[in-house]
Amino acid sequence: MKSIATDKAPAAIGPYSQAVVAGGLLFCSGQIPLDPVSGEMVTGTVEQETGRVMENLRGVLEAAGSNFNQVVKTTIYLTDMADFPLVNQVYGQYFPGVKPARATVAVAALPRGARVEVEAVAIVKN
Repeated sequence: MKSIATDKAPAAIGPYSQAVVAGGLLFCSGQIPLDPVSGEMVTGTVEQETGRVMENLRGVLEAAGSNFNQVVKTTIYLTDMADFPLVNQVYGQYFPGVKPARATVAVAALPRGARVEVEAVAIVKN
């Protein structure tokens, strides 16, 4: 098992890794819309938040030698399911080829008041 850390995504805000490689798979922790440089939340539209989340996820994937084309499963967490169409529109831009399996879950709250969080599982070479 190998831990992944990169400055292209926000540092973990708790006792966890940005991602872990195990058995040829990359397990990415959930990303919220934190700016990796300032550590501040990106505020604005849910589309802007989702874009930041996906760019954070890109940073983690790339740090492990993977990319969005290798993602096999994602989970999206939303504090308001009414945001689903807007989040889906931005999210879909990151998967122009084969779409990964996915679950979308409504939650009461997310860290730091985020409206969206995305976690992923991807293929990676050990």
